[in-house]
Amino acid sequence: MRKKKKRTGLILIIVTVSLIVCALSWFLSQVFEGEKPQIMLSPLPAFISKPQTFTLHLTDKKRGLRKFTVDVTQGNKKLTISKKSFLFKNIMNRNGCHEFNLKFSLDPEQLHLTQGEANLTISVWDYSMRRGGDGNLSITTHKFIVDTVPPVLRVISRMHYISVGGTGLVVYQVSSDTVKSGVYAGGLFFPGFKACKESKDGFTVCYFTIPYNMKLPVDIHLWAKDRAGNTSTGRFYYHIHRRHVHKSRLNISDRFLNRVLPWFSFYKFPPQLSNIEKFIEINRKLRKENTAFFYSLRTKTSPDQLWDGLAWLRLKNAATMARFGDRRTYYYKGHKIGSAVHLGVDLASLANAEVQAANNGRVLFAGPVGIYGMTVVLDHGQGLASSYSHLSKITVKTGQSVSKGEMIGYTGQTGLAGGDHLHFGVMVNGIFVNPAEWWDPHWVHDNIARKLSLIKK
Repeated sequence: MRKKKKRTGLILIIVTVSLIVCALSWFLSQVFEGEKPQIMLSPLPAFISKPQTFTLHLTDKKRGLRKFTVDVTQGNKKLTISKKSFLFKNIMNRNGCHEFNLKFSLDPEQLHLTQGEANLTISVWDYSMRRGGDGNLSITTHKFIVDTVPPVLRVISRMHYISVGGTGLVVYQVSSDTVKSGVYAGGLFFPGFKACKESKDGFTVCYFTIPYNMKLPVDIHLWAKDRAGNTSTGRFYYHIHRRHVHKSRLNISDRFLNRVLPWFSFYKFPPQLSNIEKFIEINRKLRKENTAFFYSLRTKTSPDQLWDGLAWLRLKNAATMARFGDRRTYYYKGHKIGSAVHLGVDLASLANAEVQAANNGRVLFAGPVGIYGMTVVLDHGQGLASSYSHLSKITVKTGQSVSKGEMIGYTGQTGLAGGDHLHFGVMVNGIFVNPAEWWDPHWVHDNIARKLSLIKK
């Protein structure tokens, strides 16, 4: 009986000691836990040019947060821009701070930071008894460059004469930190391109236009942005020529409708429309969609100049049937049914005449484009492009390089065409401009080539 009691007592002692050891081990593992606080900082900008707001998220799920500091260092200079200590609450700090969010601003000017590299350092301690009671420490450092100086712009070309609906070119120089530049004309942005692939002097060219439908007067200026987001603007001399608007009246016949509407079998018309109602739908809606499509091609331009020479080629032995910017009013049986602006030049020669590339380029698109019918679009680089529409046949493919004078197709009457002809267009950053300027070697020399020659000097 005594042996049994001794054995029971020994077991109780062993169990008690084991429980105490386990409890002590658990307590010590909690008090001396080794899990470091977590730090999340955003954003992480490579450059700071103006006051920048940061979001800081701190967590410590075990012993809780003890304190943190936010420091900026540059060289031997150290500035604390935020710090905070947290109270230890209740047993094991269960009611202490385990998660903390902070938004703070870093203003390089207010902190008197100089241009160059700097560090943003976040240091966070918890309530662990490790490290002599100082707690676990987490440190996150983000390196950035202070850059508050805007890019430099210097205009190289001097005289800039531009007609409404015509093409303008400005040559300028930017500082090496510039990542984007160009011309703003009445709120429209036209990107600049590095003048020469091998050039390291910042020479830049920018083709721009004042669209035919833009109200005058209009503000035109240069704009540049550097890698840090600093921006600068620059002025240059320009003179705008107003152009005479030619108006024409076009009568739409049933014969014309019966001939052209089969081309638009792809278009989903509202049900039970008459032929003339289909024409109105095409003229209003599809025309806008097609213009938007041409505009979308601007992003695919080559950064290099692909064209060469002075005058661009015109369709051989062709008469001009309609000019750029003509304002057309459509009538059906004496009633006005719509209007449109002609965004190219119509050239008529023999039926199925060969169409040559106006200048060197690369085929951006080859295929059907709504009211324009079978169309080829050539990229000439740096935002310049030419279009060839109403073709009966296309002889080139997208991505193909073509030379000036190389055949790209045959004239026709596909799309909304009244007869066999070529609708020729020129675009600047996706906006149609007057093609006749580019056929004139004197205009190209005075307004384009002479400015480009300044880069080589």
